[in-house]
This record gives sequence, structure tokens and C-alpha cells, in this order.
Amino acid sequence: MRILIAEDDHPSARYMSGLLARLGECVVAEDGELALEAYGCAQEEGGPFQLVCLDIMMPRRNGQEVLEEIRKREQQCGVKNGQGVKIIMTTALGDMRSVMSAYKAGATAYITKPIMPERLFETICSLGFEA
Repeated sequence: MRILIAEDDHPSARYMSGLLARLGECVVAEDGELALEAYGCAQEEGGPFQLVCLDIMMPRRNGQEVLEEIRKREQQCGVKNGQGVKIIMTTALGDMRSVMSAYKAGATAYITKPIMPERLFETICSLGFEA
């Protein structure tokens, strides 16, 4: 499995990639623009990501904007709703408005920080992946 981790906090990015490395190749992007570049390159090269972990609060483009752009690109390529890449929003924002906004934009799951390994792997399993 190929996993994109979009996280601007270096210790958090290392932590996430360390946890997820056992599941496959992890690519880390430190802001929203780099996340979209990595997503686009993976698509063009024929090795798309199966899982994207997006921090909501990032520089250049926030996670919500990245989520919306990924879903827009999928729609342009004919991917039906619910059949695109699995996207887990990761954030310190646990308020209901942020959660609902993420789901409305097409998030597959939402995890609040601090990320607990058992919660992360439970969520990944609920998306149909073996963890």
C-alpha cells in the first residue's frame, strides 16, 4: 500500500510514518501544496496512493482545501463518490463543525490528535485495509 502523510509538524510526521511504515511505502509532504504535488505525481506515474492522512492545519493549503482538490480531481477522472482514495483527516480540532465540514467535503475518517496507535489502526481496518 502507498500512503501519503501530509503533516507540517516534523515530529508528528515522523511519528505517523513510523507507525504506518509496516503497512507500506509512506511519503511525507510538509504542506498542502506539496501534498497535492505528491498526489498528482503518484497518479501520473501509475502508482496512486491508497491512503492519505491529512492534517487540517497546514501552511500554503490547509487539509480541507487539499481534501476538496483531491475529490475534485477524482470526479474529473470519473471516480464515483465513495470509490476514491481513503482520506483520514488528522487534527487537533475536534469541534463538531470541523468534523462535519471534513465529512461533507469527502473525508473517509477523522482522527483527533494526539494520534493513538490503536485508534489509528482501528480506523484503517474500518476502511477495509489490513493493519
